[in-house]
Amino acid sequence: MGYDAREFKRGHASVAVGSRAGGYIVEHAAFVDFVLHLGDSELPLAASERNSLAMLAAVPHAFLDEEAVYGEGWRVVPPVAQSDWPVLETTPRRLREALETARTVLWRHAGPVGITAGDLIAVEGEIDAVLVCLQKAEAAGVSVNVTYVA
Repeated sequence: MGYDAREFKRGHASVAVGSRAGGYIVEHAAFVDFVLHLGDSELPLAASERNSLAMLAAVPHAFLDEEAVYGEGWRVVPPVAQSDWPVLETTPRRLREALETARTVLWRHAGPVGITAGDLIAVEGEIDAVLVCLQKAEAAGVSVNVTYVA
C-alpha cells in the first residue's frame, strides 16, 4: 500500500520553471520522481495536501500532446504550434504553496516514499532554487510556466 518511487525512475529529467522575470532548470531526476509524482502515492494526506500535489502532478511532459486541464489556481496550456509544448501556468504563490506542501509531505513520509537521504537533500536544494525564481516572478507580478522532459 506504500509508494514505491522505483516505479517512477526515469533517469535524467529536466524541469523548466520560467516567467518573464527569469527561470530555473531543475536537473535532478529525483525532483520529478519525488515531487511531481508524489500525488500518485497512497499516503494518508489531507485534502488540501492532495489538492496542492495534484497541481504538481499535472505538470506536463514537454513532448506529449496534453489536453487543456485545470485546477484551483492553475491550468495546463496545450501547444499552439508544432514547435510549441504544453506548460502548466500558475501564479508564483500557488506554485510556492505546492512545493512547500511537497517538501512537508516528503519529510513527514520519507520512509514510506522511499526517498534516500541524498535524494531528499538534492530535492531540498532544487525546491529552494525554484523558490528564488518564484520570488522574482512574484515581485514582477507575472505568472510562471512549468514543463518537464525525462
